[in-house]
Amino acid sequence: MRPFSGGSGGGTMECGKLVTEHINRMFANREPWQVATITATAVLSSVWLWSFINQDESIYVRGKRQFFRYLKKVPAVRRKIESELSKAEGDFRENITKLTQSLKYCKELPENGFSSEEILKMMDEHLAQGNYDWRNGRVSGSVYGYRPELAELVTEVYGRASYTNPLHPDVFPGICKMEAEVVRMAISLFQGNEKCCGTMTTGGTESIIMACKAYRDYAREHKGITRPNMVVPRTIHAAFDKAGQYFKIHVRYVDVDPVTLEVDLKAMKRAINSNTILLGGSAPNFPYGTIDDIEAIAAMGLKYDIPVHVDACLGSFVVALARNAGYSVKPFNFKVKGVTSISADTHKYGLAPKGSSLVLYSDVKYLNHQYTVTTDWPGGVYGSPTVNGSRAGGVIATCWATMMHFGYNGYLETTKSILDTTRHIEQALRKIDGIFIYGKPETSVVAMGSHVFDIYRLSGALCDMGWNLNALQFPSGVHICVTDLHTAPGVADKFITDVRTAVALIMKDPKEPVSGKMALYGMAQALPDRSIVGEVTRCYLNSIYYIPPQK
Repeated sequence: MRPFSGGSGGGTMECGKLVTEHINRMFANREPWQVATITATAVLSSVWLWSFINQDESIYVRGKRQFFRYLKKVPAVRRKIESELSKAEGDFRENITKLTQSLKYCKELPENGFSSEEILKMMDEHLAQGNYDWRNGRVSGSVYGYRPELAELVTEVYGRASYTNPLHPDVFPGICKMEAEVVRMAISLFQGNEKCCGTMTTGGTESIIMACKAYRDYAREHKGITRPNMVVPRTIHAAFDKAGQYFKIHVRYVDVDPVTLEVDLKAMKRAINSNTILLGGSAPNFPYGTIDDIEAIAAMGLKYDIPVHVDACLGSFVVALARNAGYSVKPFNFKVKGVTSISADTHKYGLAPKGSSLVLYSDVKYLNHQYTVTTDWPGGVYGSPTVNGSRAGGVIATCWATMMHFGYNGYLETTKSILDTTRHIEQALRKIDGIFIYGKPETSVVAMGSHVFDIYRLSGALCDMGWNLNALQFPSGVHICVTDLHTAPGVADKFITDVRTAVALIMKDPKEPVSGKMALYGMAQALPDRSIVGEVTRCYLNSIYYIPPQK
């Protein structure tokens, strides 16, 4: 065969001719139906092979999952798993019912209604349940603030607006005005301009889900992407995974730097492909309180024409006001060119009652794809901005009232107090032998680990002392999310003292294995089949709705 030059058209034609002659010789003695069958088989095999290789998940991940799926079908293995799951569900039910064992359960509507006094008495009895003194700052995150005078105000506000619904703007225009003002005030805090827009949601998860939905639909309409993926740090909130499950968006997780615990930018760049509809970053992330390099992520978004979402649900108004409170945080807001959306929870450091969050966009073209519009329904043209149709006007009103109550200076003062307390805790914990602090906390989260003992032992010990903290995995850790309640006199110092006491006790026998309920976290990390962890989690969720038989 005569060699041909890559730049020679004649050489290419000669090569094509030789290939054609070879194929003709190969099929010379075959019947037409055989040629058609072989061709079809080759084409279908090629398509199958391409589809098999070119999937969102790697062959290793799919193979591992399939292996465990078949393994669990082995009768002896399945019986063992079912036995352990049944035991786990029983334990969960027992633990849940212990928390409310002093209360009577109601399985059917009462024959006759109770009086207001009786209902309020039962309400107080229900709210008195639980082992943790959250009002006095014994809980990490969860309740981000409780001020009696504000509680009275929002209770009054909710009472007045409890039956309102912004689904009907002609009936409740004042509620719609309040929502618009909440959105605009938040845009101002996050340094947005007049083009910025957004909506309220019921929580951070819905805010994130709405952003993912908007970008999926935007990419499908404007770029023709039908197999979307999003590229996000491993530490980003689990709501992105939920959005992926809901909307069939493959989540391409990127590892973080083991020291800074910020997203590995080179790995993020490698993960981007022609189907990427969204890049994400945290300000801060939930596990470690570190902020990703949003400027670099946004630059990637601009380069590849991909929207960039910043999850500031946890950071909320604290991260928005940190610089003005005298603390240095990496740029993350709408001032960063390339940031196209931000999620932030008003029911966290906005200190509003539970059930309110925000998703904000740099341009209405993205928000328009968040909306759901149905034009041909017999009930009329239907449109809704978020997941829900009807929405609680009372929640919008209490959020609005809270923001009007604090004002800019009130939030600035609260931010400074929370960040001062966080730094005090961080600096003190760094001095305790036996533990270390993950990364460089930039807002209100301080995460602890240990190279000497199982850190879950510390979590269990602090739990026994009345503290409710957050356990972390991959790697193991425990964190405290500092709230307005922790800024009260003596709370932070009590926490530091208890950590110091617990660590000193653990260090007497650092190799002792973890026991009690915290052992479940270690076991969960060690299981190679994550589907079993999922099944155990479902057992736990089922147990929350369990009502025991009445004696």
